[in-house]
Amino acid sequence: MVIQEQENPGPDGGSGVDAGLRQARLDKGLSLADVSAALRISERHLKMIEDGQFADLPARTYAVGFTRSYARLVGLNEAEAVAAVRNTLDSTQADRFRRMGSTFEPGDPARVPSAQLGWISALAVLLLLVGGFMFYRSFFSPAETLPPLREETEAPAPAGVPQPAPAQPAVSGPVVFTALEDEVWVKFYDAQGKQLMQKQMAKGETYTVPADAQGPLLWTGRPDALSISVGGRPIPRLSEKEGIVKDVPVTAEALLARPPRPQQTAAAASPTA
Repeated sequence: MVIQEQENPGPDGGSGVDAGLRQARLDKGLSLADVSAALRISERHLKMIEDGQFADLPARTYAVGFTRSYARLVGLNEAEAVAAVRNTLDSTQADRFRRMGSTFEPGDPARVPSAQLGWISALAVLLLLVGGFMFYRSFFSPAETLPPLREETEAPAPAGVPQPAPAQPAVSGPVVFTALEDEVWVKFYDAQGKQLMQKQMAKGETYTVPADAQGPLLWTGRPDALSISVGGRPIPRLSEKEGIVKDVPVTAEALLARPPRPQQTAAAASPTA
């Protein structure tokens, strides 16, 4: 079945990779909704790609990555599609600089930027540098340290108050992670660095850690958006806030051995008090 859609060529007139992707999709009888469901990419972003509006996507990496996945799905050459997107982005940026340069003539006093505009530009550059530095640190600096798996010291129990013996949960059953929000990026791998799974999980999507994985670990920037269960029993999340965590053991033993968070300890001690 061939789907007929109204032509809406992009900036290149519909003769580049955008038109090729759209035509290949139509030849396969797929709608934008079909491609969106298969790739888990929003229809709005797919429409930008088909219209050649690569520069309007959130970042260059999104434009390249989305196009690569799209080309693979409809059977086009991925390398050629990615190269075409990069050339389009480079030429778009060059045209933008040329247009900016053509509107300013140093000999025209009315067009010479004022001192105030110069200060504003300098401040904008400074903010960009600071933002880039923070982005670099958040993705390439060592991940934040999770609480130790076992407390080194324990606070003495109040005198005269009987303390129940610590429960020893049975370590059995599969470890299952469930995304609580859309586009939660995760990477699961074993102790040798072999990748088990890496993707952006959709809301409600689950992943079961393979039982035969040797020392499985987790890397994510949204530990607060992942619920965990061991053998069907819910356990606390890795964190209550956003933040990159890396090399987190996700075996049943390691997860069940994690100490309770302070708010949980206080809540448990309240009835006894």
